[in-house]
This record gives sequence, C-alpha cells and structure tokens, in this order.
Amino acid sequence: MNVFFIIINFIGALAVFLFAMKLMSDSLQQLAGNQMRSILGRITSNPLRGILTGVGVTVAVQSSSATTVMVVSFVNAGLLTLAGAVAVIMGANIGTTITAWIITLFGLGESDSMFSLPMLLGTISLLFLFSKREKLQSTGGFVMGLALLLIGMNLLQSAMPNLEEYPRFLEVLGSMSDWGFLSVLLFVVIGALLTCLVQASAAMMAITLVMCYKGWIGLDMAVALVMGQNIGTTITANLAAMVANNAGKKAARAHLVFNVVGVIFTLILFRPVLNIIALITVGVVGSDPYTAVGAVGYSPEAIPMALSIFHTFFNVVNTIILAWFIPQIIKIVNWMVPVKPDDAEDEFRLIYIPGNWMKTTELDIQSAKQEIEHFSERVLRMYKFLPGLRTAQSEDEFNTVMKRIEKYEEITDRMETEIAKYLTNIAAGGVSAEGSQRVSAMLRVVDNLESIGDAVYQIAVTRRNKREDAVHFSDELNANLQHMTDLVQDSLDVMDSNLRGDYENADLARAYEAENAINHYRDELRERHLNALKHNEYNYAIGTAYSSLYALYEKLGDYVINISEAVKGEKWESGQPADSDM
Repeated sequence: MNVFFIIINFIGALAVFLFAMKLMSDSLQQLAGNQMRSILGRITSNPLRGILTGVGVTVAVQSSSATTVMVVSFVNAGLLTLAGAVAVIMGANIGTTITAWIITLFGLGESDSMFSLPMLLGTISLLFLFSKREKLQSTGGFVMGLALLLIGMNLLQSAMPNLEEYPRFLEVLGSMSDWGFLSVLLFVVIGALLTCLVQASAAMMAITLVMCYKGWIGLDMAVALVMGQNIGTTITANLAAMVANNAGKKAARAHLVFNVVGVIFTLILFRPVLNIIALITVGVVGSDPYTAVGAVGYSPEAIPMALSIFHTFFNVVNTIILAWFIPQIIKIVNWMVPVKPDDAEDEFRLIYIPGNWMKTTELDIQSAKQEIEHFSERVLRMYKFLPGLRTAQSEDEFNTVMKRIEKYEEITDRMETEIAKYLTNIAAGGVSAEGSQRVSAMLRVVDNLESIGDAVYQIAVTRRNKREDAVHFSDELNANLQHMTDLVQDSLDVMDSNLRGDYENADLARAYEAENAINHYRDELRERHLNALKHNEYNYAIGTAYSSLYALYEKLGDYVINISEAVKGEKWESGQPADSDM
C-alpha cells in the first residue's frame, strides 16, 4: 500500500508540473502569439538570425513544440525556407534549456524560501487575474504558471521516496550504473523511452534533476538520461508528424537528425565533455559533481548544476557545429522524406492542419488560415469545371465533368466540417480576444466556402437537367451566361486574394465592386428575360432553366462577398446599392 501512495503522490506532483508548463505556455501564446508569428514570418535563410529567433521565441512561449508548429506553418506557406526552419529548430533546442535553469536556480533545495517564492508569485497572479484587461490576465496566468512550476518541483521532491528504505532498489540502480559505457548507452535509451512515455522533455528533466539532488544517480548516468531525453522529444514530434504534410515531416526529421548527431558526437567524446562540465561546475558552485554522497566537499546542488550546464552546453555546441552543415542536413531530410507525385488531386486531404499532438491553441490559427487558403483553391478549381458542362461534345465527356464536380462537392463538405471542428478546438483551448474574433471570422469563411461549393453543384445539376430535358439555349443566352460566369470568376479571384493576404488589409472596396457588377448584370438579365417571355422569344422550359442559372450565379456571388466581409470584419459603407432578390 505504501508503494501505491508513492505512485499516486508522484503522478499528482507530475500533473501539477505539467499543468504549470501548459499554463505558462498558453498564457504567453495569448500574450505574444501574433508577435511571434510576425517575427517568424520575417526570418530569412540567414542561419544566425534563425537560431537567435528560435531561442527567443522558445524562451518566450516556453515550448519548443509550439515553436516547431509555427515553423512548420511558415514552411508550408512558403514564408520560411527549410534551411531557415532548421536554424529556428536549432535555436529552439537552446531556448528550451531555460526550464532546467529555472528549476536548478529556484526549484531545488529545502529552505523556506523555496515555498515562499511560489506563494508570493501566486498572490501576484491572483491580483492580475482580477483585472479585466486581457494582457494583464495573460501576464497573471504566466506568473501563476511559474509559481505552480516551482510548487510542482517541491511536490516532486516530496513524492520521491527515501530509497534507504528500499535497499534492493538501490542495488539494482547501482548495478545498472556499474557496466561502464554500456550503462551510459542503457540510460540514453531509458531517457528516450521515458520522454516518449511522459510526452514532455521538461518534465523528464525535472525528474532527472530531483534524482540527482537526492543522490540516486551520478553525473554520468544523469547526462546519459538528458541525451536520451533530447532524442525522445524528437521521437514524439516525429510521431505527431505522421499525420502532417511533407513540410511537417521534414521539420520533424531535421530535429531528429540534429539531436541524434549531437548525441553520437557527445558519446564519442563522453569523458572529455564531462571533464569540461565538471570544471565549469567547480568554478560556479565550488563543488565537484563527482564527489561521493556524504564525502567531504559534497554538495547536493553540484550535480543538478552540472546537469543544467551540460544541457545548455550540449545544445549550444551542437548548434555551433551543425549550423555549418544545414545544407547537408536538408539533403538527409529530403532523402528521408521523398516528395511523392500528387496523384490524388481530386481526393479529400488536409494539408496544413497538424495532428492533435501538435496543438498549441493561439498559434494554430496560422495553420487554419493556410488550410482555408487551400479550401479556397479547391473551390476555385471546382468552379472552373462548369464551362466544361456546356462545351461537352459527348455524353461521356459531360458525365466525366459532372462526376468531378460531385466529387468536389463532397470534398468541400468534409473540408468545412474538419476545419470548423479544428477552429472550435482552438477556441476551446483559450485564445485572446483578437484570436477569438479571428476564429469567428474563419468559421464564417469556411461556412460560405462550403456554400459556394453547394451553389456550383446546383448550377451543375441545373445544367444536367437541362441536358436531360433536351433544352437548348440560343447563342445569345449562352453568351449572357458566359459573361455572368466571368463576372463571378472576377469576384472569386478577389475573394481568394483577400484570403491569402493579411485579413486587416483585405480589399473590401474591390470585392464590392465585383459584387455590384454581378448584381447589376443579374438585374439586366432579369429585365430582358421578362421581356422575352412577354414576346414568346423562347418557351417556358428554356426560360425556367435560364433564369435558374443566372439566379444561382448571383447567389454564389452573395456567398463570395460574405467571405470578404468576414475577412475584413466589417461591411463596406461606401454607398453600395442594396441587393434585391426576385
């Protein structure tokens, strides 16, 4: 039963630590998510700038995974080259070491100050959270997360049992550490596996620091665990990338290659590297991390300090060396993720939305935007199938085009469902007021994009019914419908341009100009149509099919202008005429 309570206490303490990390990350993403995206969007392929940006962004959002998601997002959008992405990922590895330093400097030890600091920070957080100002709330959330992080470390230390009461466990742990270099390799594997299990390298780093502080493992085995954690965290990213696109897979593989190469070099130079770390530690804390527990000069802070120094040393030196080999890393990554020919152009697939394991709330909005751009591209391609129905020379040719339109209509339905579900999950994860407005606008956009797909399908069905009923239009009626088709195409092009740019800079005036042209021409066609019916210029069947078609085109234009209004977040007030339906 005692073991049961130890396990429960440990799981509870770990949960507090992980919740603290999530609270810090989410709060900073709400506070600076847009700025982080803007910074990454301006990165060139300059390796030094990319590395420094990766460090800064990861320190800011407290999550190398969040940085990786943004990097993948910008690679997909063509705003960041793969070389730039590799540089940012290298910097993210350096930035993520800040967690170990927070724990080492503030979260270890047994003095009263260890608990009083979180209590003070927690009180400040509560004061901030009472504020109605969003930035202060986000700041308060971050400070509270930091407080909970330190409390979580205290709980982890308390949850660790006194191994003197379990001599058999100490014997097993000691025997595992006595196999020389084989022990080092074993602990590398253990570190990688446990990181995959816990799904958080920061949590594993915290556990390793506590084990060092309590004297359970020496510096050699602790360093081996940290190297394993560096590999383990990349395995997690690669599992997530299984449902990502090629760019996501390449970014994940680059992370893996970077860390595996670093671990291999460190293992080759294992003893010299540890000697350097020991010398630095002696200079910092005045105690040798190799001093045995209880011996003269032993300090429980020595190994955790040495471990934090190694963690930073490993990532900094690894980056300095491999930054010169980014082209070679890209070649390896391209070999690992070959580009396959796109044989499924007419199949449903999401390109930019990552898998569930890569969600980062506020920062996911960029991925959603890119997926919406892809949705728009699909809709425009679907619309361009319509002229093929009129010009089809045979029944087989007509049916082929019709089947493609039907297939695309199914695709638009599924894309609307999946993107809307993804956006809803982002909103549920907690976003800023600005982010919430953007999500609402995107939900309106995807709804109207799906409606455009429905309208195109209805036009196609009307064309099919007309063909089945042997209804034939004159050259004049065909020319009129072709002109309406061109006007709607112009409005779709404006819509697509607005979706691909910054939403704040959407050209609503140009969108309304295209919409008004459609409305005016629809009114003109309706007046001429009524005139033609009065003079019996064509029969009822022709008139019904004809009026249905130009009305459907105009309705499609309404969905198009709805999208530009949603993107801009306002209606244009420059005297556009009110639309009048039949």
